[in-house]
Amino acid sequence: MEKDFVKTGTTTVGIVCKDGIVLAADRRATAGNLIVDKKAQKIYEINDSMALTTAGTVSDVQLMIKLLRAELSLKSVRTERKVNVKEAVNLLSGLVYSNIRKLSMIPGLSHFVFAGKDSEGFHLYDIYPDGSLTKNDKFIASGSGSVMVYGVLETLYDENMKTDDGVKLAVKCVNAAMQRDTASGNGIDVIKITSQGVVKVLEKELNTIIK
Repeated sequence: MEKDFVKTGTTTVGIVCKDGIVLAADRRATAGNLIVDKKAQKIYEINDSMALTTAGTVSDVQLMIKLLRAELSLKSVRTERKVNVKEAVNLLSGLVYSNIRKLSMIPGLSHFVFAGKDSEGFHLYDIYPDGSLTKNDKFIASGSGSVMVYGVLETLYDENMKTDDGVKLAVKCVNAAMQRDTASGNGIDVIKITSQGVVKVLEKELNTIIK
């Protein structure tokens, strides 16, 4: 029965660098063979030191991000301190776990790559659609284009690279996916998280219209 549902695709990537973390994503949103959005947002800033990339059912993803932002803000007020990355990812993984197991006509599939900075350093987590949580000290890719991305990362990644080089690598990764994955394309967004916080470094639209 699952095959009867409209499937979606995307390409997102997270890269751990010596001085921070880089997140990148394409801009195409699909429903089966139809491109429904050419400027889809797939990277979200959670606060000034945390951000994530998204893949999956858009409505579920958007709702969980709203809940996450609200709960983290409320926790900061109650505890009078800034929430750390581990607390944030544990909360989000719990939301994903509950979401995938609720009864629904539409499967609530969602995959997040979560990056952040706190007093203990920089962190990159993979929150899989089943709610499982994995910390990664190198790189993560998600979505239908991730197969192409991992090929680039395994070849070119250097654990001593800085975020400027990480941005260039992230662009190569997403571009490789857009060349072969029909569900990825139309542009690329890249942010980096450093000691200065979350900063958007690239926002590029790829125009494929023939004039």
